[in-house]
Amino acid sequence: MIPVSSPPAAPAPGGGSEFTATRFWRLAPGGMRRRWWLFRAFDLLARHWPLARRRRRGVLVVRMDGIGDMVLFRGSLDHYAEALGVGRDDITVLGCDSWGPIADQVFAGYRVVAINEHRFAKRLFYRFRVSVMVRRLAPAVAVCDQYFRRAMMADSLMWVSGASRMVMSVPYVSGPTRPEYVWYMSQAETIVDTGLYPTHEVVRHANFVSALAGRDIAPSPPRIDWPERPSPVGSGPAYVVLNPGSNEYGRRWPLAQYAALTERLLAAEYRVVFVGTPGEDPDPAVFGRFC
Repeated sequence: MIPVSSPPAAPAPGGGSEFTATRFWRLAPGGMRRRWWLFRAFDLLARHWPLARRRRRGVLVVRMDGIGDMVLFRGSLDHYAEALGVGRDDITVLGCDSWGPIADQVFAGYRVVAINEHRFAKRLFYRFRVSVMVRRLAPAVAVCDQYFRRAMMADSLMWVSGASRMVMSVPYVSGPTRPEYVWYMSQAETIVDTGLYPTHEVVRHANFVSALAGRDIAPSPPRIDWPERPSPVGSGPAYVVLNPGSNEYGRRWPLAQYAALTERLLAAEYRVVFVGTPGEDPDPAVFGRFC
């Protein structure tokens, strides 16, 4: 865990270390993309939305990621209550619509609020409505443990919450997004460096909660308990589920690699099940021989 005032790792706009900035620079930051300025007035209005003297309480955990990353994160969440001195029912997970339908099962005991992350990133009035909703949650602590995250999403939601304490992990920062990350993170109370790239996400989450708890917490593989129900693929040998799709095209593993993996699994006498959304049609040139 490193404080915001740690020794500089790289020059930052506004002066100071990688995630520090002067108050003057935050008032008139340079290097921001046009989209940041487009949303600025509405984000600022949401941030200062009146709360009718509501006392801040509880923890807001911001998770703007897909199902896969959510599963990798899920195990570490169970350490948050102890690390932050709250009960599970005092923790609100702000997540994505993509896994909202299974939230009751996966996050039993926690409160979950799901939003459409794509609309939040692009549509001004939807973004404003969500931001006001987050502001009215009135958390005392806001936490974001994501390494790969889109600028102006999780960090913006943390900021508009107006939480008295913000705890954030060091994200992956590129040149165009550096000013935006600096603007938000320079206002965090605590920043946790979870490790150099390409540290595995499960290890990153363990590093983060270890810093929160002040003790070593070992990484553990993800596990989600599902209700007992008949197998959708019938009886037979063990099967492996492959999902070739992704929310973002650039993050998809090449289909030829899935085909090669499928051949190895079939050779090992596993059955292979492909899953995806209705709009994802398998490429017959790649998968035709398996169907």
